[in-house]
Amino acid sequence: MKPSFECPTCGNPRAMLGDCPFCESKEAPSANTDTAIVNLEIGGPTREEALDTLTHHIRAAADVQIRALIIIHGYGSSGQGGGIRRTVREALENNFFSDRVDEYYHGEDLVHRSELYQTLIKRRPTLKQHLKQLKEGNAGMTLLIMRH
Repeated sequence: MKPSFECPTCGNPRAMLGDCPFCESKEAPSANTDTAIVNLEIGGPTREEALDTLTHHIRAAADVQIRALIIIHGYGSSGQGGGIRRTVREALENNFFSDRVDEYYHGEDLVHRSELYQTLIKRRPTLKQHLKQLKEGNAGMTLLIMRH
């Protein structure tokens, strides 16, 4: 499988954010996909740190023509949803990212056989392979459809 992002200078695989680890190029990477997955749980960040990370990824995604971001924010162990999940969803509901995010869908609403899921896959067929990897109806994720 081809890596999701590639350095336009040296051609090596790299992350969407940051400099190329091989040639240290600061140039934005080339995307080999139209969908990226962002895991906000890595490193155990605070809610504010996770929101800052999400903001950087949304800006970078717009720069490299990513059309959809799957945000993994976790559900939390309280049984009522975790802090990062609530913070991300509050930001979306309050149009914090409206200049770059056109639509968003909660993971628990993306059940495989649901009408919403089927409609979304018809509109964006490449999402199917990504959503298939994640647990059906996953409340620990949110799908963002980017504005272009």
